[in-house]
Amino acid sequence: MTFSENILEFITHFENSLKDDSFVKLSLDHYKGGEEGLKSIHLRRILIKREEKLSFTYRYKTRDIVKNYGKIDAVLNIHEALQNGFELGALCTTSFDLILDKKSLKRKSPSHKEQPSLDHDRSKARLIAPEGKAYLQALGITDATGHVFKSGQDKFRQINKYVEILGGLIKHIPADKVKKIVDMGAGKGYLTFALYDYLAGAGFQAEVIGVEYRADLVDLCNKIAADTGYDRLKFAEGTVMNFDCTDANIVIALHACDTATDDAIFKGIQAGAELIVVAPCCHKQIRREMEGYPVQNELDFLMKYGTFVERQAEMVTDGLRALILEYCGYSTKVFEFISDAHTPKNVMIVGTRNHSSEGRDPAILGKIKSTKSFFGIDQHHLERLLGI
Repeated sequence: MTFSENILEFITHFENSLKDDSFVKLSLDHYKGGEEGLKSIHLRRILIKREEKLSFTYRYKTRDIVKNYGKIDAVLNIHEALQNGFELGALCTTSFDLILDKKSLKRKSPSHKEQPSLDHDRSKARLIAPEGKAYLQALGITDATGHVFKSGQDKFRQINKYVEILGGLIKHIPADKVKKIVDMGAGKGYLTFALYDYLAGAGFQAEVIGVEYRADLVDLCNKIAADTGYDRLKFAEGTVMNFDCTDANIVIALHACDTATDDAIFKGIQAGAELIVVAPCCHKQIRREMEGYPVQNELDFLMKYGTFVERQAEMVTDGLRALILEYCGYSTKVFEFISDAHTPKNVMIVGTRNHSSEGRDPAILGKIKSTKSFFGIDQHHLERLLGI
């Protein structure tokens, strides 16, 4: 049989395995096509919102991309991939395994006698376990036995993702410099409690303070912390700008609106924090300046469309925040993350104090000024706070 004929038989068996519910997993390898960096595709069943999907992980040299498809689209995509560059396929079912290569199609005994769980998070080791956590029960995420409520699934995944990110950043800081953490805009305290839980379990003796302007939430969170026995976790009433961050080693502000993100960065810089982590929300200040003082340049054609103006304002705002952090002696990362499978993408800005840099690099200051001039910006709010 030719390779094309073997592909058709491979696809038929794949399609049948989905119909008779024997499918376990599928992978494609030995890519010789024209898409740069693509190495392999890995396929498994998942359950999202009670609906079964096929999760495709496209593995590239420098990144992975995950996309979820229904059964019909999954079959079509695998067929197309085999016709356009992949030379090796492996299908695992509970009845048999099927190996496809350029020369043959071989059937083997099944390597899996049972199907794996459909839980798309099954392979993740949760940093925050649901069992035995009184605060998760008090916050309405679990019941008394540690079972995560259906209504709390998204929030539970979200706090684990945040703790995974923050834990990865904090572990690079010497333990003796992780003494005081301030979480600005703590809200109901989901992340604040989870972060304290993680740090205590990792052996850190840190004081964690959640700052929230709504007094009822502050009272609620302090009661839960006391009832849980978290004696180094406190919640304080206040705003980002009026809270004293003196001696804070880590300053966090997730989804602080517009210039409140700048306020949090300013407080972190002012405190000489080792780590500043923000996930901005809305970018009104810079957008108003860009719309109020339009300039003629290579990108002015984008200003005709409101949605492009919004996206451009977001990138410019956060790009300038990163530059200003670097000017103040911080190494920066800006990355996009998805906190769980059901929420949109977010941008996170991380500033890590660079002890080998004194800051105030005139080249960075020049870049800040030229960027503002190019986009018609008079002053970034963070500049104003820092007196740059």
